[in-house]
Formats: sequence, C-alpha cells, structure tokens
Amino acid sequence: MRRHSLMFLALGSVAALGAVGLVAQGAHPPKARYQMDATTSSGFMAGGGNPMRAMLGGGGGSQVSHQLLLRLGSTLAPAGGGPRADHFMPGGMNLGASVPLETPTRAPSGPQTPENFQRPKGRLLIFWGCGAHAGPGQPVVIDFAKVAQGQFPPGLFSSSVPVEVGPMAGNSRTFGDWPNSQGRRGLSGNSSLLGQHRVAGNYSPEISFALDQDFMPALSARSSSLGGGATLLSWNPVAPATGYYAWMFGAKEMGRDNADMVWWTSASRQEFGAGLWDWLSPETVARLIGQKLVMPPSQTNCTIPAEVKTAAGGFMMASLYAYGPERNFAYPPRPANPRLAWNPDWTAKVRFRAMTSLMLGIPGMEGSEMGDESEDGGQPQPKPKRCRPGLGSILGVGRC
Repeated sequence: MRRHSLMFLALGSVAALGAVGLVAQGAHPPKARYQMDATTSSGFMAGGGNPMRAMLGGGGGSQVSHQLLLRLGSTLAPAGGGPRADHFMPGGMNLGASVPLETPTRAPSGPQTPENFQRPKGRLLIFWGCGAHAGPGQPVVIDFAKVAQGQFPPGLFSSSVPVEVGPMAGNSRTFGDWPNSQGRRGLSGNSSLLGQHRVAGNYSPEISFALDQDFMPALSARSSSLGGGATLLSWNPVAPATGYYAWMFGAKEMGRDNADMVWWTSASRQEFGAGLWDWLSPETVARLIGQKLVMPPSQTNCTIPAEVKTAAGGFMMASLYAYGPERNFAYPPRPANPRLAWNPDWTAKVRFRAMTSLMLGIPGMEGSEMGDESEDGGQPQPKPKRCRPGLGSILGVGRC
C-alpha cells in the first residue's frame, strides 16, 4: 500500500543516521567466527518488525514468531572445492538435521540510483523522550529537498550507539549465512534453541556449543490516550530483558507527495544511532541506560508527547525492542591468566532480543497490538506508479 511504502522509505532514511573490536587486546584473531542472532517477534509485523533486517516468518495480529540469522566468517580458504558449511540444530528447532550456510555471490558495491528516481519532497520531524510534552529544541526538522542538496542539520549523525558488527562477507576470507536461497524455512513461535549446536564445513574448524538460553518471551504492548493529547505506551516485563527502546512513526496525509513525516524515540536526547535498531550487548545496554538513551528493564511504560500525535495526525505506528542476554563460546577457552597468550581456533556469539509493533491513533485500532489494516476497512491501496525514495536512498541505503 502507498501509505506503508512511504513509511518504510522513511524508516530506511532514519536507519542511515547511525564496530566493535573483533578480538580483545592480547588475543589473536580466531580462524573462524560464528554468530547467531535470535529474535522473538509479535504484533502486526511479527516476522519482520525491523524493516531493515526482515528475516523469516510472517503473519499479523498478535501472532508470535521466531527469526534466526546465522553467519560464519573465516580466515581460511575452502578445502576441496567450493565453500560448504552446515549448522546442525537441536530437534526443538524443527528444521531437520541441519541448515546450509550459503556463500553469497559478491554484488557490485556502491549506491545504485533507483529506476524512476525522483528527489523526495516534504519534511521529517524528529521528536524524542518520554513525557506528556516534547522538550525544548523539538522537533528537529529535516527538509528532504535540502538534504538532497547535501545540507544536513548539525548534530544529526550519532556516534554514541555502536553498530556491533559481526562476521560479514566484507571482513572474512570465506563467508556463509542462513537464511539463503538454499533454505528459508520459517520458524514457529514454539521453536527452541535449547541443546547442542554444531557447525561443520570445509573452511573453518568444527564449532560446537550447547545453549542454555532459549528465544526470549514475547512482548505485548498496548497504548491508551491521556489527557492533553499524550499517548501512554505500556508493555509486559520480559524477564531476560536488559533494557527497552521504543520508536514511533507517523504522518499526516501520507498519500501526498510533500507530506510531513514524524519520527519519535524514547531516548532522552536526540539520538538516532543505527545500533538502537539492532542487537546490543548487555554491556552496551547498561552504558546506554546510564546515559538515558535506553530504558531500564524495570520500566514498563513510556508516554509519547502530545506534540508528536498532533504532528503525526491520525496515523502512527510504534515498535518496542527488548534487548536481551548474550552467550559467548570459544575454543580453546580464554586462559584465566590474562598474561597468557590466547590463540582461539574459533569463537561463537549468540545474541537475543524481542520486539513488537502496534498501530496507534486509528479509529477502532487504538489500545493494543493490531493487524496491518488500511483506514478504509482493510482494502489494499493502489501501489504508487513512481518511486519516491527518502533520505536513505539519497545516502545509498534506501530501496524502492
């Protein structure tokens, strides 16, 4: 639908506005690094709540689904033909004996100009902070016409929130991931990571570890209108959560070419680092809680300021993230004595999070997680005839 197409372009724009060291000091790089990213999704976008990182699964309403992203990076060349690797799963995943890690074909790098490209119009209004009213200096206004000419508001780009980069094709001699063209089987909300995991292939040492942490429980969020025009966003506590982060997107007259789009986050200051959309380590989350950029695990509500609703008009979409625990494995294990050299054959990291989404401000849909419906009773809207990319496309990351 046109409304949602424009919405995702704006989300792509903000995602562009945002690495950690791979090996600790005194350690040598491992021959292979493995990473598992496990998400529990709920709400009307279950299965693809982060539009920049849509995984597997699908559905709407209050459905719960699991997503898993697997990545293997190695310093070694494949032995005996092309690269091959498989992740052998515990039975609770219901994915068969194993899933294949596919080495992707390298594509040309650099931004590509979309077909039928048009310079974007309109503005993006940025708000932040929990409270009945927006604080001073809000909103920050991004004029897409000025951005297209290279004019960015001062202080727009953030360096406070890291993008925690793991193994990728660009930083590995040989790389494989899943899901891929060889396998994209979806995961149910009942799938389980508990048990023994093994990764074997021809370009890394064999990796084996046991997980005692499963997918996180699902988030369930609700909204309610408060006096003065503010909106209360509340949610159930999730026991393994290390912290929470919320954002909201909205717009008046989204079908119009020059419509104002609105973006709000729960951070206490202007902070739109791309890492907030991703997995964050417990150590990073603890630091961001201290800086009041992430809400503590004890917090279960946040008030969206009245000015946000006024600027957005009738349509608002909110998402809530619960950052979770992390498990790390290595062979051989790191020596207890930090003075001793450590030369691991492999390391493995498993990251967890939960996320949910809900619609706000639409008659008949206020107050709970809702399906992805249009304002005319659920009938699909015509697709736009031309591509009107937002700020993300100008920066080379948005897609039409």
